[in-house]
Amino acid sequence: MVIGIRKKGGCRGFPAAHEMKTILEVKNVTKYYGGGSVVTKALDGISLTVEKGEFVAIMGASGSGKSTLLNVISTIDRVSSGEILVEGKNVCNMKEDDLSAFRRDKLGFVFQEYNLLDTLTIGENISLPLNLKRVPEDETRKALKRVSEALGVADQLNKFPAELSGGQRQRAACARAIITSPALVLADEPTGALDSKNSKILMKTFELMNESLGSTILAVTHDAVVGSYAGRVLFLKDGKIWNELVRGDRDRREMYAEILSVTAALGGDADVF
Repeated sequence: MVIGIRKKGGCRGFPAAHEMKTILEVKNVTKYYGGGSVVTKALDGISLTVEKGEFVAIMGASGSGKSTLLNVISTIDRVSSGEILVEGKNVCNMKEDDLSAFRRDKLGFVFQEYNLLDTLTIGENISLPLNLKRVPEDETRKALKRVSEALGVADQLNKFPAELSGGQRQRAACARAIITSPALVLADEPTGALDSKNSKILMKTFELMNESLGSTILAVTHDAVVGSYAGRVLFLKDGKIWNELVRGDRDRREMYAEILSVTAALGGDADVF
């Protein structure tokens, strides 16, 4: 069952047809856990694509496979069968050394718990991916200025994570995620540790990353509010894609209402305003 039709013209989180470039392809991916007589199929033949400039949310009840899907896309875990291509490169065939470089260069990560290093300043935390790549200091400084100003943390660069609010720390984590201009930004329950006010600020930050900075975002969430900011929402059930919503011309509240409707039909729960 699919709700909504993808439009060829541009819409929020979905580029115009002439600009389309496939960033992510998931092809018939299956993932098993366990062995012997105790085997769990966490993903069951999932296929999907994400185009450049999209903001896609993955939703589903606990145990639906959404976290497993994010883990195999991020190369934290390996598929049992199928293929995952990022910018046309099959990450399933990469050796560990190549995977480390791939994660560093092509993926940006936003975690629920920020994952900022307490002993580094905010500026040092944001710049860390470039330092690991040995980018020249002048280029790093320019990139830091660009992303910190864009995401509203430029005045926090000399502070340490403990001196910032949860929302400020999460915006700093977003800046770190995009400073390398990755092909794909992966977010794992990004609002899970935030109150409603800071959650809204963070989602406005995601909107900015997507619409103004051109970031391609894939976010796993149980939160209907987060989903309502996305251009497309995929709902998982029993390791399969059960439904899809495309935002199109809907405003955010209309999208939110439809997400709740699908979630109710799915038999799961979603956070509400």
